[in-house]
Amino acid sequence: MKLPAPLLEGMLLRRYKRFFTDIELTDGSVVVAHTPNTGSMKQCAVAGHKVLISQSDNPKRKLKYTLELIKVGGCWVDTHTQRTNRVVEEALRHNKIKSLENFQVQPEYKLGDSRIDFYLEKAGSTVWVEVKNVTLCCRETTACFPDAVTTRGQKHLRELLFAKQQGSRAVIFFLIQRSEATEFSPADEIDPEYGRLLRDVVAEGVEAMAYKTIVTPEENRVGNQIPVVL
Repeated sequence: MKLPAPLLEGMLLRRYKRFFTDIELTDGSVVVAHTPNTGSMKQCAVAGHKVLISQSDNPKRKLKYTLELIKVGGCWVDTHTQRTNRVVEEALRHNKIKSLENFQVQPEYKLGDSRIDFYLEKAGSTVWVEVKNVTLCCRETTACFPDAVTTRGQKHLRELLFAKQQGSRAVIFFLIQRSEATEFSPADEIDPEYGRLLRDVVAEGVEAMAYKTIVTPEENRVGNQIPVVL
């Protein structure tokens, strides 16, 4: 999907109060930008990293700037988690994800006490898909999730298992934003319970998929699939 344009170049000075970042623009001025990411942004929210931010003219916004991309290891990383599902939805609707082609796509569908990101249906076949944005590498070429303990993520795994037990396919979909990654694994050192649950639900039939993104200052789109190593 296309990113906002134009984007302004800058350097990250600090992230604070979870959703605020101080950004130094190329002209030397410093602005406060909103960062739409509730995670720790470990390896990404690092002082000195180059960033791209967008600007809004909406007078109702408290902050007119939004952090869009961060350069990590020479490549752009999309930390904007509110865009994650739209990138995956675009790929689903254009049949870019193997084994999930030609389904009717319904976002934000209720399952139990939660809303799962996507409910897919075709010819009597149903699939529940929960998406996770991955911006962390635990090892040089191993992307991993989560970057902080996630009880919400654990809950989603249990609900996907319930959907599988009720006769649907169920998919936990990891959208990998790190271009150097060649495989995905759970971040056991950060959230061992999530890793344990992921292995358990996969053993019971929940499908784990990992796809890398292709990120440029102009767009973010789903690229190739990489192995999930449990």
